[in-house]
Amino acid sequence: MPELPEVETVRRGLERWVVGREIVAVQVLHPRAIRRHEAGADDFAALLIGQQVEAAMRRGKFLWLPLASGDALVAHLGMSGQLLVENADLPDEKHLRVRLRFADGDPELRFVDQRTFGGLAVSAGGAALPGSLAHIGRDPLDPEFDDDAFVEGLRRRRTGVKRALLDQTLTSGIGNIYADEALWIARVHWARATENLPRPVCRTLLAAVREVLTAAIEAGGTSFDALYVNVNGQSGYFDRSLHVYGREGEPCDRCGTPLRRSKFMGRSSYWCPKDQPQPRHPHY
Repeated sequence: MPELPEVETVRRGLERWVVGREIVAVQVLHPRAIRRHEAGADDFAALLIGQQVEAAMRRGKFLWLPLASGDALVAHLGMSGQLLVENADLPDEKHLRVRLRFADGDPELRFVDQRTFGGLAVSAGGAALPGSLAHIGRDPLDPEFDDDAFVEGLRRRRTGVKRALLDQTLTSGIGNIYADEALWIARVHWARATENLPRPVCRTLLAAVREVLTAAIEAGGTSFDALYVNVNGQSGYFDRSLHVYGREGEPCDRCGTPLRRSKFMGRSSYWCPKDQPQPRHPHY
């Protein structure tokens, strides 16, 4: 699933190519793509047609486009959702689900989703913050992010530190890849108990999270396959800079120790046994 750097890359593309334009046509090609819009395709289109896109916003992994009406077009990319800007004369993608056309012509905006886990919906009055996203915490790159509240919230969790980082109510946008990378930078084992983390270690970890997210955004995100691309269809290149994720058995970039992989929540955690020593009483 796209994490903060991938979604931010898409948001910046939408800001460049879609903001300020008026929607004049909406075509829903697969009902599942708008399943979160319970009123259906006709209502979805009616709320969008004639509206100008005012901005491109993000909270964590979630995107929305505020409209002149005060509503918002909310986008959930899911596992394979893509928002692409394409000229209308280009062939439709195999998994094209929704198309938006604008008063000034090309390019149009296409929502493509192979697995249809993502989707679009219009949030009534949601321009400032859609109601469906109100429970999502601010991400560490948000100017209004509260570092002290994060530290205290982390230490209250009484769980493993990686599990806490993935809790989108504590802080949003961090997924499996960037959690592993930040924990490696901070030299913290993924199963270390949050209640035992000293405040300085929490702040070191937060700085590591910001470091890896910022670097990943600069690289356009991480692409392991063709399912994540930016709005122009280009892949991200941060996978070339990964220190631990996906590198089981390879030497640690810092100390040369072979990296390990552990099972975690149906996925994997990658870590260095020397730089990230396993705690005596791990929290899984």
